Amino acid sequence: MRGVTTVFLKEFKEVLRDRRTLIFMVALPIIVLPVLFNGVASFMQSQEKKASQEVLKFALIHGENFPQLGAMLDADESFERIPDITNEEDIIPAIKLGKIKFGLLVPESSAEYLDAGYSLDVKLIYNNAAFTQKVVSRTDALINKLNDKLRNTRFSEINISNPLQQGGFLEPVTLVRSGYATKREKLGEQIGGFLPYLFVVFCFLGAFYPAIDIGAGEKERGTLETLLLTPISRTALVLGKFGVVFVSGIVAAVVSISSMAGWIYFKGANLKDELGEIFSSFGFLDLGLILLMIVPLAALFASLMLSLSIFAKNFKEAQNFIAPLQFLLIFPAFLAFLPGIELNWKTAMIPITNISLVIKELAKGTVDYSMVSIIFASTVLLAGAATFFCVKWFQREEVLFRS
Repeated sequence: MRGVTTVFLKEFKEVLRDRRTLIFMVALPIIVLPVLFNGVASFMQSQEKKASQEVLKFALIHGENFPQLGAMLDADESFERIPDITNEEDIIPAIKLGKIKFGLLVPESSAEYLDAGYSLDVKLIYNNAAFTQKVVSRTDALINKLNDKLRNTRFSEINISNPLQQGGFLEPVTLVRSGYATKREKLGEQIGGFLPYLFVVFCFLGAFYPAIDIGAGEKERGTLETLLLTPISRTALVLGKFGVVFVSGIVAAVVSISSMAGWIYFKGANLKDELGEIFSSFGFLDLGLILLMIVPLAALFASLMLSLSIFAKNFKEAQNFIAPLQFLLIFPAFLAFLPGIELNWKTAMIPITNISLVIKELAKGTVDYSMVSIIFASTVLLAGAATFFCVKWFQREEVLFRS
């Protein structure tokens, strides 16, 4: 054990002298996460405010057939009619050029339909591939107001003035929706997959350069042979090196989680609407469990990267080996992004994905703690197997002195 500690302290001091390691292990999580969270939150709030205050320019085709619609749109200051667009085929080019946001096409036989008491289909033409949620919702709101006026007129003609009777006449049966999910659960489902991806990425990046430097880097500098001549067993040597890579990954994860916690404390609670609610609902227990789940993951990353680094001939070759590993290890974390991927006994068996889904459930506040313990134990076993392989791999002459 003393030999492991000696190697660990020696290697860790050298790692701390490397600027690239310090940047990826400390600087990036401290700077990037608060800037990223703040940028996303500010962008969402500004887009929401902009969308709600923006004056929507539109074209109304055959508006003379339905003058009530044109009058209501003209009376609303949040809409602006562009009068020089009078043909349906001109609407889409005008939207693409940014001249208007949408177009409304009124049927030519509108008056006859309305006089006969029929429903009228007004066509809304807009770019549904763009962020046009406010276009649809605000247009729907205006059409609903117009519908209320027309309904009241028709009800007065048949002497139905009671609102309950009017509602029963229009919809004899209504479906009352009663969703039980909280706002935190709904928003956590949407952004919860993003958090574990960030933590996994920073954990990987924090261990990346130390793994290369104390494996392939020592080969390239010619100091590995000297280290092997010391009266320390190869098992102690590799465990000491593994400890450095592992701690580097953990430090990067701790800094990123602490950075997020600090941002939540100082900024998250001041956010308005649902985004502020989910950030302010994070507790120290949630953040602690996130860190706990990252620990065996960091050990798994450290074992695999150190094994590849030991196998590589030089620093550049180690980078070429470990870079593809980044996609193989981080892609399972990305699966938590996908809709419909939930934490169950099947997904709990997928390494890395299960950790991401646990963190996602923590963001939602719906985590099953019994499943957390099982996933943690299975990841510890997987990391232990990878570490055992790394120790055996380091003891092979053809690996250490590969040329």
